[in-house]
Amino acid sequence: MEPQMTSATATNAAARAPQIYKSDYKPIWCPGCGDYSVLAAFTKAFAQLDVAPERIAVVSGIGCSSRIPAYLTAYGFHGVHGRALPAATGLKVARPDLTVVVAGGDGDGYSIGGNHFLHACRRNVDLTYVVMDNHVYGMTKGQPSPTTEPDWVSKLSPAGTGLRVFHPLVVALAAGANFIARGFSGDPNGLAALIAEAIRAPGFSFVEVLSPCVTYRPEQREWKASVRPAPVAPTDDPARAARRILTDDGFNIGVLYRGNRKPYQPPVGQGAMRVAELEKAFEI
Repeated sequence: MEPQMTSATATNAAARAPQIYKSDYKPIWCPGCGDYSVLAAFTKAFAQLDVAPERIAVVSGIGCSSRIPAYLTAYGFHGVHGRALPAATGLKVARPDLTVVVAGGDGDGYSIGGNHFLHACRRNVDLTYVVMDNHVYGMTKGQPSPTTEPDWVSKLSPAGTGLRVFHPLVVALAAGANFIARGFSGDPNGLAALIAEAIRAPGFSFVEVLSPCVTYRPEQREWKASVRPAPVAPTDDPARAARRILTDDGFNIGVLYRGNRKPYQPPVGQGAMRVAELEKAFEI
């Protein structure tokens, strides 16, 4: 048996308090939604990192989880459905000095945004993607999402979907993500440490967060009794990580893979090409 996985590396008390990262807007999620705790984890993670709000940019798409930028004092970009990652990638490449974090959900990230997820992992730009996964489209009345169990029965899927679930951690590993972890919204302090570690890690970091939807998936309240620290230490071996993730039941919490790929960052600050020069390059 391998040693038990440890939590994120402890840091000294931050000079900034989590409260300074909260905006004046009041969250409007359903009472009991796990995203409240994820929001708290974001502010605690930023405080642990002791980074100024104006040095942070939080990008999102569409969905319950994608409201997060409005509830923070950092710079925010609320994009269109499924397109948060390309916007964040462009921002980080142009402004590598910023801490860029993307907030999304399983519908926004794995369905309409699935192709961007693949290529963001492949590009390995130094940003962090936090996905709140509740296995359902919570904002649009409870349709099955890519991670919904095939036998889950609802008014919108009376016979279940019968479809194999999307496995984001396996896909992230195969596509080239440099840091892969799973957290639980019911443990905001542990999740904050995990997000902070993901931000510190170079390259594309992916954090799956089990965040219950108590409105359309009330049975997910039982997740609290199912999650536990993963019984293995993080690995930098993709083959070993693949074996672990493929045999995982979805409730092991912690860092599952920490790679060593060099992040992608093209040169910045070079002079712009003049239009005449560009036209000349295409002359026949």
